[in-house]
Amino acid sequence: MLTNKLLTATRRVRETPFTPRVEAAGVKGYSVYNHMLLPTVFDTPERDYEHLVSHVQVWDVSCQRQIELIGPDATKLVQLMTPRDLRKTKLLQGKYAPLCDENGTILNDPIIIKLESDRWWISLADSDIKLWAKGLAFGQGLNTQVFEADVWPLAVQGPKAETLMSRVFGAQVQAIRFFHGKMLRFMDNDMLVMRSGWSKQGGFEIYLDDASLAEPLWDALFEHGKDLTVRAGCPNLIERLESGLLSYGGDMDDRHNPFEVGLDRYINLEADIDSISLPALRQLAGRHQRQLVAVMFDKTVEASDFLLRDKGEVVGNLTAAAWSPRFSQHLTYAMVNREWLDQHTEIEMDGVRGKILPIPGSY
Repeated sequence: MLTNKLLTATRRVRETPFTPRVEAAGVKGYSVYNHMLLPTVFDTPERDYEHLVSHVQVWDVSCQRQIELIGPDATKLVQLMTPRDLRKTKLLQGKYAPLCDENGTILNDPIIIKLESDRWWISLADSDIKLWAKGLAFGQGLNTQVFEADVWPLAVQGPKAETLMSRVFGAQVQAIRFFHGKMLRFMDNDMLVMRSGWSKQGGFEIYLDDASLAEPLWDALFEHGKDLTVRAGCPNLIERLESGLLSYGGDMDDRHNPFEVGLDRYINLEADIDSISLPALRQLAGRHQRQLVAVMFDKTVEASDFLLRDKGEVVGNLTAAAWSPRFSQHLTYAMVNREWLDQHTEIEMDGVRGKILPIPGSY
């Protein structure tokens, strides 16, 4: 695992319209996500966590790129890409929906947003999807444009998020339901605001489509949030593990199928829809050999090789780990051999007892 290595800035790694404000806020680290900067820490992961669960944070999540599908066959194309039935999706509604290929493996786990009857956004996790969508559209002869939209999401997360958003966008924010949105005005510009975000502390995502408004929007949130103890933040490993949120590229990737990571509740095996992955997924149902689980240890366990061991026997791979203040346990996620899992509810690693639990529902 690479540590303390300098990330060389090149044109392949893009800044965002919010980067100057993120830098001024004292960001201490970045990751690269969809070829773009994603802040990872401002103080320490532990203190960032404590602030997030108590107050309100503003996150630059512009790396959450929007692949736009527009045209007469846009709805057909987006349905081909996911085994989740999208037919009842309402305007300005988002649905968490894994994207799966013809083998049933997961290529991404985005939020799919219906903007108009023939216009959709695929709000991406960290993997390249645009070229796959373009290839499907061309190969299927679909009348659909596919491109990366000039949209820069900004998240407002934390228990005081609704109060702050109401001050900036008005009381109508309070009527927005989870994974639904409204077009709201900021400085004479209408933009999509959704009740969503990669935390379970409550919050919103603002889909800014005018980069010139990035710094004014950031500044307005901070000006109206002074008494709410607002500060810059970012997705937090501790909070996301406690909340049961999965990370594409970390907990799962294109070697896994929805059944292995608990996403089968977001697919519709019996639906009469045209999805390229459904035939394979129907064959895979109930036959997977691995399962992603949570393992809570009484004390911190060290696993530099990311292997999960029970009394010395390797039984799986750790995908993420952090000390949980909420549970007062060392909380880990692990991909475990299902045959072993069927016979065990506890584990002993390096003399530390661990309890095996299902990962909570992510959305």
